[in-house]
Amino acid sequence: MYIMLSLISTRADHHFSWISQLSIGLLSAALLCPSARAQAPIERSNHFGDPFIAITSGMPSCPVPLGPMVTAAEVAEEAHWRSQRGVSCHTAGRCRLPNAYLYDKEIIPRVKLALESNGSFAGTSVWAFGQRRWLYLQGCVASAAQAQEIERIVRLIDDVESVINELKVGTEGPTPYRLADKPEAQRKP
Repeated sequence: MYIMLSLISTRADHHFSWISQLSIGLLSAALLCPSARAQAPIERSNHFGDPFIAITSGMPSCPVPLGPMVTAAEVAEEAHWRSQRGVSCHTAGRCRLPNAYLYDKEIIPRVKLALESNGSFAGTSVWAFGQRRWLYLQGCVASAAQAQEIERIVRLIDDVESVINELKVGTEGPTPYRLADKPEAQRKP
């Protein structure tokens, strides 16, 4: 009986050893192989429903902005401060609506109308999105003067509290905004 148990134990140890070596080998190969380590892209959505539209599209090679697309982790980080900033406008008496984010869906179409009716920006690619009456202008223009003129026009629109001008001159080089095709890249100063 002792011999039988000893034989079973030896076979079990040999079997365990073979499985262990195979597992270690497969794990090592997975860690060394770049394609095995590649992660699926992090899923993003416009969770908060911030309006984001292309105003013009005259520079086709202009890098497309990420806009208000966020990850689930970013939603968790932003939810609290968004609720505080949204209602503080109303409680301070600066907004007639109970939440500053309620203005954005009305403002963005007016931005598009104002810039299109001007007629001077057909050779640009400009996107706009709104968050609590703050308008983000992103994309490409032909000159710094053109970027300033777009900002000036948008500032004159009713209910706009602030304009963040992230327009860049030309289509080459770094952008001041995050890109749709490289969302994990940091903003350039």
